[in-house]
Amino acid sequence: MKASVHIAILFTAFLAISAGGTTYKCQPTPVDAQGPFYRAGAPETRRLGQGYLLSGTVKDATDCQPISEAKIEVWMTGPDGRYDDRWRATLYSGPTGHYQLESYFPGPYGSRPPHIHMIVNAAGFQELVSQHYPVPGHDGGVFDLVLIPQ
Repeated sequence: MKASVHIAILFTAFLAISAGGTTYKCQPTPVDAQGPFYRAGAPETRRLGQGYLLSGTVKDATDCQPISEAKIEVWMTGPDGRYDDRWRATLYSGPTGHYQLESYFPGPYGSRPPHIHMIVNAAGFQELVSQHYPVPGHDGGVFDLVLIPQ
């Protein structure tokens, strides 16, 4: 391996992400559109169908430590491409920050790629509104939710 490539890899590995004057060890999850179909009060469940498994860890951007008991609200289109109360869920990250949602592969919605909406809240952290974009042909995905402290 060339020395310049090795140095670049080391630099990237140890680089802390800086945003707004704050340094983060973990890259915060990008914010994405909430969309018009969010409704509070989704039932607590980890299953909205079968065939697609979404999992990840909720983490603190400052030190990459897991965040337990983060509330994760999810909503998506049904297999018919329509939003419906049947395709909403509330789940919580476990003691190690891990969460898991089983669903089907999201249905199409207009010209948008398949997606799963998420709002994440945890004490002491900014609310995160984001979306996971499943890859067609895959039966699961990993989507870590990295939160910024308040």
